[in-house]
Parts: sequence; structure tokens; C-alpha cells
Amino acid sequence: MKINIYIATQQLELLDDAGRVLRQYKVSSAANGVGEVRGSHCTPRGVHVIRAKIGTGCEVNTVFVGRRPTGEIYSPELGAAFPNRDWILTRILWLSGCEVGFNRLGDNDTMRRYIYIHGTPDSVQLGETGSHGCIRMRNSDLIELFDFVSIGTTVEIIEGDAT
Repeated sequence: MKINIYIATQQLELLDDAGRVLRQYKVSSAANGVGEVRGSHCTPRGVHVIRAKIGTGCEVNTVFVGRRPTGEIYSPELGAAFPNRDWILTRILWLSGCEVGFNRLGDNDTMRRYIYIHGTPDSVQLGETGSHGCIRMRNSDLIELFDFVSIGTTVEIIEGDAT
């Protein structure tokens, strides 16, 4: 399995070992564009791996802070009570860069930047940028993807599109 994320089209593809597309999902990457530097709130490019899978068995819309469930379940009312919160919901696929000096180690380290593929409220528009650096997905899509992949799965974040 491999995941390709295309920034230009805001699309994630799950590929089998032969390179065939198994699934395609709309996503949302960083509102600030692409970039690897800590504090930039940009989505890092390049080759990554899934370092950790977090949230197995958690209820849909489980709220995570610091990669731990808070005990809250997201609802529109909770969202209205905390309008500026960056919601990380349902599952987390924590990414680690593989390219030393580009997205691994130092100020460009994807894992130390806490870059994830994670769930988002249903009200969030996908197919356009908007995150703080992570890759946001619809919760139902993320649960499906989460069940397909394993720790160590390659994730390539590509600035262009699939062509």
C-alpha cells in the first residue's frame, strides 16, 4: 500500500502494491500552502511514512488534543462554543518524514511538527486548503483509510497533481 496526496487537486489516493488506485478521497491541506519549516503552518512535501495510528476503536467525532482523546464528542454545539479550535477528530495517522534535511530532523522534521492525516467536522469544506498544516479528511473516509493502512505505509505529499 501507498498513499499519494496531491496538493494541487486536494486529493488523496490509496494505491495497492502494483500502483493501482484503490480509493480516492477529497482532503484539505494547509491554508498557508506547502513548506517544511516548523512554525510555518504549511503542509510538508515529500516522502513520509505513517509513524503511528491513533484512535483505533474510538467513536466517530472523538476529539483529540495532544494525540489523546479528551472525552468529548464533536457536535455543532461544541464547535460553536469553541469556534477557533483546530478540531482533530476520530483517528490520527501521524506522519514522519523520510528525507533528511528536507522533512526529517532539525527545523523541518514532520513528526516533531505533529503533522497528521486526521478527521475534521462534517461542516469543514474539503477539496480546498484550510488546515494548519495537517491533512484533513471526512471522518468516514478516514476510518476506511485507517483500516487499510499500517504503520510504515509510505505517504508521499506532492505539490502538483496526479498527471
